[in-house]
Amino acid sequence: MLPSRDRDMQLVLKRAFDIVVTTAALFALAPLLCLVAIAIKVNSRGPVFFRQSREGLGGKPFEMFKFRSMRVEDGDESGVTQTVSDDPRVTPVGRFLRRTSIDELPQLFNVLSGDMSIVGPRPHVPGMMAGGVLYTELVPYYPARFDMLPGITGWAQANGLRGPTTQAEVAKARVDHDIAYIQNFSLLLDLRIIWITLRREFISGTGN
Repeated sequence: MLPSRDRDMQLVLKRAFDIVVTTAALFALAPLLCLVAIAIKVNSRGPVFFRQSREGLGGKPFEMFKFRSMRVEDGDESGVTQTVSDDPRVTPVGRFLRRTSIDELPQLFNVLSGDMSIVGPRPHVPGMMAGGVLYTELVPYYPARFDMLPGITGWAQANGLRGPTTQAEVAKARVDHDIAYIQNFSLLLDLRIIWITLRREFISGTGN
């Protein structure tokens, strides 16, 4: 783990990086965000954004944004019922948004507000299940994830650990990667994770 002074400096650099990059990204992506909003409204009734309570820094809850990909009447605000492959609740537009990870872009607003970072442990819903049990029961040191702001992407996702948490071993591996990131994070590591994520999600198209 980094010495306290070095860690504090890295946190300052990390937050400054988040603000600059997020602001630039929102301006650059504004046309795409508008087109997606129109497509969602045309495809199905309901709001453009899906809002859900997630656990943030210190376990404090915050409202996370996504583009809505499910039909309003089939949505699960608790987040306990996870989305599966070919989930019938997902709209045609929603399938495209999920496949390309475009549904995650509104989380840039969460980064700008300070509830999230670009890179960090993915924020979970309260009472998150993994392998059929509570995450906190499966992994006793699970609360250590709350020592850093959650992220749009993270070290676990960069290593291919994403999707439904039905397998206990995979779920535990995610937490282990999250904690390894928290203990060893740096701006250079963030840049590496962002590059891997962009390459996998938007360049090679192998996100799933």
